[in-house]
Amino acid sequence: MSLVGTVVTQSINLALKTTLACILLIGAYFLSPIALRRFVKDKDGNTIPPGPPTRYAYLRKYAERALDSWAKQYGDLFSIWMGSQLFVIISDPQVAKDLFVTNGAIFSSRKRYFMKSQVILRGRAITGSPYGNTWRQHRRLATLALSPKSMEGHADIMDYEAHMLMKALYEESQRGTTPLNTTQATGRYALNNMLILSFGIRTTSLDDPLVAKALRLTMEFMELTGPWANVIDFFEILQYIPTPKKARGHQLYADMVDTYGSMLLQFKTKMLAGEEVPDCLIKTLLENQESEKLDWEDICMLSAVFTLGGVHSVSGMIQWFIATLPSHPEICAKAQEELDRVIGRDRWPTIEDEFNLPYVRAIIKELERLHAPFWNATPHFTTEDFSYKGHYIPKDTVVILNCYTIHHNEIRYPDPFSFNPDRYLDDGLSCNESSKLSDPMARDHWAFGAGRRICPGIQTAERELWLVCSRLLWSFNFKSVPNEPISLEEYDGLSGRTPKPFRVHLTPRFEGVSKILDSAEDVPFYL
Repeated sequence: MSLVGTVVTQSINLALKTTLACILLIGAYFLSPIALRRFVKDKDGNTIPPGPPTRYAYLRKYAERALDSWAKQYGDLFSIWMGSQLFVIISDPQVAKDLFVTNGAIFSSRKRYFMKSQVILRGRAITGSPYGNTWRQHRRLATLALSPKSMEGHADIMDYEAHMLMKALYEESQRGTTPLNTTQATGRYALNNMLILSFGIRTTSLDDPLVAKALRLTMEFMELTGPWANVIDFFEILQYIPTPKKARGHQLYADMVDTYGSMLLQFKTKMLAGEEVPDCLIKTLLENQESEKLDWEDICMLSAVFTLGGVHSVSGMIQWFIATLPSHPEICAKAQEELDRVIGRDRWPTIEDEFNLPYVRAIIKELERLHAPFWNATPHFTTEDFSYKGHYIPKDTVVILNCYTIHHNEIRYPDPFSFNPDRYLDDGLSCNESSKLSDPMARDHWAFGAGRRICPGIQTAERELWLVCSRLLWSFNFKSVPNEPISLEEYDGLSGRTPKPFRVHLTPRFEGVSKILDSAEDVPFYL
């Protein structure tokens, strides 16, 4: 063999050996959980919870289905490695209470997801802040806008916005004669409520450019921040490589600052000019900016995420409500019989009627169980090593509340995939009250999270949903469009979830509906 041939052969052999070594190293890396679960222990010999034998780069859409399958295979507390990050998944109410509530001081922080926390939120806002003094400060300030006293002050406004939503649906459907897509109208309803709480302003029509812009920002945030969806969150080296998704994250941050920052500056200008401004979150933040040591970006992102979170959850739940009812005419009829008997047809339900309408309340609770806006809630993060019933949960572990599996627990919810409001008929508690029950198996559902990170807007969301859902049932009959099936399984979003686009017929139930709908006008105002 010639010298050249020898050199070529040696080069090929070296390349093959190098390739084989790389394959073996990669294989060893992705199969390392097998060894880690066996050999990584705490001082008492407790091991990491069981789980799949491989590492994952990401989980595909509808990740809750994979988690549900693993929960059935590995139990109520299992683990999974996403790249270099260990996740522990909770699929049982008692485990959720033991960790998130009883041991909340350890299980209440947040992982600094690269896409969500670093690129988009830049370490700001309540939802992405680590557990500590900054988070306590921001939550305390935001809670001022969501306190029961504040809610009482906004009761008439929420009632008005619910009225305007009913009227918008009526008019957009050509007074009940044309099928419609309800996304824009329900989004505007939730947006107006949050804008009033945040900035003291509201949009004046579905055509207001802010409606489309805010809904676009909301959906983009939900698409980019799924807890399982971004490879870049789990393989740190990728964070230094330009990618289209990373560029989208930076653009979303810029758009949020531009949209909500401009409203903030307008509000601040009015304050400095001595003009009268409404009581709202922004006013509280600006008045306390110096004492609370808040910079402009703090205020901007606090208000943006406060608004964004409230819009998606509430509008999504209303869309699921409207999507669900056409396939359950018997449930609609039962609810409408209750409304006619208790309320009559001369007026529609108000917030004061809620506990006199147990079946309507039950429908809303069942909706929140079967079509929760988040199947995995926002991930928690441990700040210390912890052992639980023979399992070792290391510091810096992401801990996920698996709402999908909990909400489909056959012991707690017999026939869990059926939409059955009857299961809540004897439940006289609000969602907020139910979340504080000593027996976690008695809690109505877990759609608003758990522990110290439970959604601070839970009472606001409950009121918004009650006003709209009860009035939809009082005002309209629901019917699907022929040859346009409405999917209740598929959805849009990788973080929060909303139904796939659909159209529906909303027809007034009786002649008096139009009289009430036309009794108020959609007018601009600055509170």
